[in-house]
Amino acid sequence: MTEQGVPLTRDDSAPEESRKVLRRRRFLVTLSGVLGAFAGLLATAPSLMALFSPVFRKPAASRWTKVIDDVNTVDVGVPFKVDFTETINDAWIETRALRSVWLYTDDAVSFRAFSSVCTHLGCSVGHDAEQKRFHCPCHHGLFDVKTGEVLGGPPPRPLDSLPVKVVDGEVFIQHLTFRTGIASKVET
Repeated sequence: MTEQGVPLTRDDSAPEESRKVLRRRRFLVTLSGVLGAFAGLLATAPSLMALFSPVFRKPAASRWTKVIDDVNTVDVGVPFKVDFTETINDAWIETRALRSVWLYTDDAVSFRAFSSVCTHLGCSVGHDAEQKRFHCPCHHGLFDVKTGEVLGGPPPRPLDSLPVKVVDGEVFIQHLTFRTGIASKVET
C-alpha cells in the first residue's frame, strides 16, 4: 500500500513491452548503421576503382602495321611517305584514322621510320627532294632525312622515330603519337 492507500499492483506486461521497444530500437539502429555503411561504400566505390584501376589494367597490345609488301620495290637512299589507315577501338566506338610515316633505308634491309608530324606544332612534314631534307611548311622547320635531327627552325626536338621491323621482306611499323611543342618525347 502507498501512503494514499492505493494498493501497488504489479503490471507484468510493462517490462515485456519495454523490452520489445528496446529490441525494435536496437534493430533499427543496427539496420540504419548497416545501410549507412553500404551507402558510404557505394559512394566511395568509384573513387576506389579509379585509384586502383591502373594496377589491374591489362597492358596495351603492341600493334604492328604492314606498310610495305616487298622491300625490293623501295628506292634506296630516298625517303618515301607511306599512308595507311588504322582502326582505333575505344570501348564500343570503332574509328578509322589516316596515318602517315616517312621511311628511309640505305640498303633495303634496315629501315628507319619517322612520324610525319612536326615536333613544333604538329603540322605535316614534307620532303624537299632538291634540298634533301624534310621541311615543315608552317614555321619552316628543317629535318635531316636519315636521322630526323633538327637542321633549322623552331622544332624543339628531332622527328619522332617509330619502331620498325622487317619480316620476310615485308616492313611493319608501330605507329605512336607524341606530344608536340616540348623538348622531351612524351607519348600521348
